[in-house]
Amino acid sequence: MTGVYKAIFNLAIAFFFVLTLEGIGRKITARVQRRIGPPWYQSFIDVFKALSKHPFSNGWIFDFGVLMALGGAIATAAIVPMGSTFWTPFPNTDNFFVIMYLFAVGALGMAMGMVGSGNPWASIGVTRALTQMLGYELPYLIVLASMMFYYKTASIHLLIEKQAGGWNLLVMPIGAIVAFISLLGMLGKKPFDIAIAPAEIASGPMVELSGKYLGLLHIMHVFSIFVEITLFVDVFLGGGNFWWFLLKFLIVWILAVLISSVLPRFRIEQMLKFYWGVPLGLAFLNAFFVLMGWTL
Repeated sequence: MTGVYKAIFNLAIAFFFVLTLEGIGRKITARVQRRIGPPWYQSFIDVFKALSKHPFSNGWIFDFGVLMALGGAIATAAIVPMGSTFWTPFPNTDNFFVIMYLFAVGALGMAMGMVGSGNPWASIGVTRALTQMLGYELPYLIVLASMMFYYKTASIHLLIEKQAGGWNLLVMPIGAIVAFISLLGMLGKKPFDIAIAPAEIASGPMVELSGKYLGLLHIMHVFSIFVEITLFVDVFLGGGNFWWFLLKFLIVWILAVLISSVLPRFRIEQMLKFYWGVPLGLAFLNAFFVLMGWTL
């Protein structure tokens, strides 16, 4: 199977599997909160219904921002390894720095487009999202830098192969804990759903989205979830064959949903104090252990 076909397969799995998990997550949250909740396929209905409607435009910057956000997410999801070397579409481009660069393109595209709408709620939401990125990315990058130093590589599929003797969850448990806490912020799960906050800023960046644009940004969110959890499974849980990878992905997603369903939302200053407190301290502690060779 060539790299292009693998990339297309990556995108298909990302779309159908993550949308299904979103529906399951909504059902789990409802059950935890003693509600019935929507059917598991509700996310598919939401996306296709939105794509069937005509969008409202706020100008070419708004339009281009939506396309840039979706394009960045698609490009990242297309090259990220799905659990093993075999499911690595392009082995020479699965470098962590390339993935982070492409992923940033999507985030910046969304920020540019939503601010271009002129709605103050969208600007507040984008500001919160970028501030939150500053919070969770610092400890996350320190942990990954420590790991790249330990294994002497930034290639994701090589990091998977290095875990043949044991997952990084067990080799660097402190780093894995920090990465999972950062993952909750990346996913926008409570208590880190500050950028959306429907009761406060009317869904923030998405307040001006409608019709096809809303559907496209939902798809962008789906691909973003796929990339974020896939990186965690690859780097800390050893990847695995196709079905083993999907099982690990499912477990990480359900754990994130369960945590989100019982926690209240942080305020923006509380979020920064939290991430630059315990997780950042643990990230530096993990880096110190790696530099000293004190890994399990």
